[in-house]
Amino acid sequence: MCSSLWGKNVILGENVRIGENVVIGHNCIIEDNVTIGNNTFIDSNTIIRSFSSVGANSNIGSGCILGEYWKDFYKDHKKHEHHLVIGENALIRSGSIIYAGSTIGDSFQTGHQVTIREKTLIGNNVSIGTLSDIQGNCKIGNYVRLHSNVHIGQLSVIDDFVWIFPYVVLTNDPTPPSENLVGVHVHSFAIVATGSIIMPGLDIGQDCLIGAGAIVTKSVEPYAVAVGNPAKAISDVRKIKNKITGELAYPWREHFRNHMPWDKIGFDKWYSSLDIEDKAKYNLETIIE
Repeated sequence: MCSSLWGKNVILGENVRIGENVVIGHNCIIEDNVTIGNNTFIDSNTIIRSFSSVGANSNIGSGCILGEYWKDFYKDHKKHEHHLVIGENALIRSGSIIYAGSTIGDSFQTGHQVTIREKTLIGNNVSIGTLSDIQGNCKIGNYVRLHSNVHIGQLSVIDDFVWIFPYVVLTNDPTPPSENLVGVHVHSFAIVATGSIIMPGLDIGQDCLIGAGAIVTKSVEPYAVAVGNPAKAISDVRKIKNKITGELAYPWREHFRNHMPWDKIGFDKWYSSLDIEDKAKYNLETIIE
């Protein structure tokens, strides 16, 4: 605990490991067996529960709970060993609650009052917007952008480079209420626009575009544009033109670079630099043009 700054009424548990240049605000509780990396800032009134790890250079807002209890705590009021791992360079804004039992990569960012339930796997460079709710047992890839008020049902799988805009719901119960849950799978580079609802167990194909307000009741093929209620494929996304420039707008990766790994070199050069295994994840060569 070197070169660190504590606020008033900070409570530290046993076996807490805190790096250098860590700032902890007033009224924070750091429970047993917690690890906090160097140069991390934790604002006031935040709780970090037992068996949680926060990577270096992270910022945790006020009133957050990291490593929130599972249901088993409320049966016996004992701290069960469920680990939460958050990578380096996280920015977790005030009021967010992340349950124990999840693993989150580097450069993770939330808006305010985000909830992430247990057994969620999240990759690197993921952003989850204000008031969004990840209902656990989900898998989210790298460079995924979820905007505000998004609900992701249990067992959902979201691959790399997916955009999900405000008020989207991924459902998981074909015959509600039941215990036979089936998650949605959103494939790489897909876009799900504002207010869409995706029914359980569907595949949202790579690079497809789900239009605003769509009610999707059938799986959507790669590169398709699906709109309406029920949603129907009306076009190929590669035929859509930018209304301002008149140029083709999709695939979006060929035009959009901000905060993407191809920011300085363009998508084609970045993709060419990948090894065979990484290229296979995106399946670009095998999709029929």
